[in-house]
Amino acid sequence: MDIRRRVGRNIKAIREAKGWSQEELAHQAQLHRTYVSGVERGVRNPTLTVLERFALALKVTVGSLIDG
Repeated sequence: MDIRRRVGRNIKAIREAKGWSQEELAHQAQLHRTYVSGVERGVRNPTLTVLERFALALKVTVGSLIDG
């Protein structure tokens, strides 16, 4: 599986487990909701800085976003 799709799938799974909307995750990570959507669909290629924002917002490690 393409790494962008895997990262997106992992972010979505963690977000949904927390009961958060994409809008809530975007707010917590200080990103735009459409950007979050693109990452979750595997069409955006997030930088390491953005992955760190997701990880901090979701209270997980960057590695868990990559490995699942």
